[in-house]
Amino acid sequence: MTSRNLKRFAASRGTAALVLAGMLVLGSGLTARAQSKDAGLEGTWRLQITVRDCQTGQALRTFPALFAFAKGGTLTATTAGQLPSLSTPNLGLWRRTDGHTYSAVSEAFIFSPAGAWTQTHRLARVIEIGNDANEFTDTVALQIFDTNGNLIVTGCATSVASRFE
Repeated sequence: MTSRNLKRFAASRGTAALVLAGMLVLGSGLTARAQSKDAGLEGTWRLQITVRDCQTGQALRTFPALFAFAKGGTLTATTAGQLPSLSTPNLGLWRRTDGHTYSAVSEAFIFSPAGAWTQTHRLARVIEIGNDANEFTDTVALQIFDTNGNLIVTGCATSVASRFE
């Protein structure tokens, strides 16, 4: 190629690269906004969970958690509310119940420091996405079962969440 053709080729490649980069930036921004607006509950969320006295509603303790709501209705969650060495991640299901309201249920196995399975924690949630599609609140009903499946304790909690971005 001649020097003049090389300059023209380099200039056109640079322009094409800038146009492509601009399309990618704009496209990814539009895609991210469209996903968060239209995805409903699907995606990963940061939660701040507050355990409450079921009778009075008084806050007893608060801790963070991460929840991933997958397409098709499965959920995976991890929390700072239990030592990871004593608890499995929460695994469960979710579904839309009406408009911006969802229900979810998950379970985790709890172990003693010696490694023996001692309990199963079952969490039932009613989730409400408000006007901002990137935030939700929920109420939680906790049931704790012994290894024979007998209900031994119940509890209550609430959460506020924001979409993980």
